[in-house]
Amino acid sequence: MNDLRANRVGEQMKKELSDIIGKKIKDPRVGFVTVTEVKVTGDLQQAKIFISVLGDEKQKHDTLVGLAKAKGFIRSEIGQRIRLRKTPEIMFEFDEAIERGNRIETILRDLNDTDS
Repeated sequence: MNDLRANRVGEQMKKELSDIIGKKIKDPRVGFVTVTEVKVTGDLQQAKIFISVLGDEKQKHDTLVGLAKAKGFIRSEIGQRIRLRKTPEIMFEFDEAIERGNRIETILRDLNDTDS
């Protein structure tokens, strides 16, 4: 039962975060960010936000720094938009799954090209 609620809260947070980061964050360090997943603990105390950033390593790092600086603002915005007793503590992490998938696809394509 708790996992179902945590998943619903995570999905709602993902939707709201996409809107907040896209429209409300004015920090020039924050580039083109996509929220790929939000994992909320069963007690709704912590949320791990997985993001994907378009750009090179410096842009990714700058975006993470900018989001870390705006963490308080983002958390308060989420608190206003989602009715919870306590807004979860948020942490940002890069979602490596997309890069890993692209790397695997490139390797497979190269293998196909060498076989042909």
